Amino acid sequence: MAQMPSIDEWLREAKADPVFARCGMYLVHNGTVRETPKAEVRGVSTDGVQPGGKVAGMVFSYNESKVAAAVEEARALPGIEYVRVWLNSGELEVGDDIMLVLIGGDIRPRVIDALQQLVSTIKNTCVVEQEIGA
Repeated sequence: MAQMPSIDEWLREAKADPVFARCGMYLVHNGTVRETPKAEVRGVSTDGVQPGGKVAGMVFSYNESKVAAAVEEARALPGIEYVRVWLNSGELEVGDDIMLVLIGGDIRPRVIDALQQLVSTIKNTCVVEQEIGA
C-alpha cells in the first residue's frame, strides 16, 4: 500500500503550472475502500462480497498503460487544462485510499463531466478490485 499524495500539494503544483490562468475550477476525487459491497451499492452482480455482507478490504491493482491512455483522453476534452491521477495498489483496508484524481478546466460543466468520465474509465477499464469479506 502506498501513501496518498497531499491534495494541498497537488493544488499548489497545479496553480504553479502555466495552464493555471486558463482554469476556473479544479475538482478532486478521493476514492476510498468502503465496507458496503459493490454488489449492494451499485445493484450489480459481482464475484466479491454479496449484498448484506461487509467488506473488510480489497486487493487493488491497475494497468498503468490503460490509466495513462485514460489521462490523455481526459486532457484532450474541451476546456480541460490539467489532469493528475494517483492510484494505490495491493491489499487495502476499509478507509484506505484507492485513488486521487485532480482535474482543472475552464468552466464547471466541463470539469464535472471530465472528472466523471475519467473516474468511470479508470474504474471500468483500468483497475481490478477484489473485495475481501469481513
